[in-house]
Order: sequence, then C-alpha cells, then structure tokens
Amino acid sequence: RTIPQVIYHVQGGNYSFEAVQKGNVFYQRARTAEKRLAKQNLDYWRQHPGKYALWYFNPYAPCPPTWYDQPFAGQFKNHCYYEPKPGTCESVYTGG
Repeated sequence: RTIPQVIYHVQGGNYSFEAVQKGNVFYQRARTAEKRLAKQNLDYWRQHPGKYALWYFNPYAPCPPTWYDQPFAGQFKNHCYYEPKPGTCESVYTGG
C-alpha cells in the first residue's frame, strides 16, 4: 500500500484514523523523521510492541487484555497494540 491509501483507508464505514474523520490530519506538514518512519512501516519494519499488531488505540485507561477478541501485544506510551488471533492472518507472520 501507499501512505495515502493507509491514511484514507475506510473500514466499517469509517476512516481508520480518527484525525481523518475529524478533519485535522494535516494541521502541519510531515517532518522528515515522520516520513522516514512511515516508509519503514510500509517496507515491513517490525519492532515491539507493534511487531505483528494490526490494531492499536488509546483507551485513556489501562490496556484491556483483548480488543475485539484480538490478544494484547504490548503498549507504547498511551497506545495499546493488538495482534490477530492465532491462526488468522498467517501471511503477516510468514511474509507470504
């Protein structure tokens, strides 16, 4: 995928990113460091806690052990990361 495809992805009738829904996604231009990190993620850079996580959110509370039946993978600052249930999305783990 491209960065714009990820930013404007619609899932369940809503944009995947709250900032797009609220219209404040581009309140300032992306800096070089942010562009580099986005590119690394698109190139399958994997690092804990989001190594294989497909979901993350900020619950404004402690991270629940599951989110939409997905197991907790780890936390970075205020964001909780969740991996697919075992046996799903195998291509994420195998690179296929």
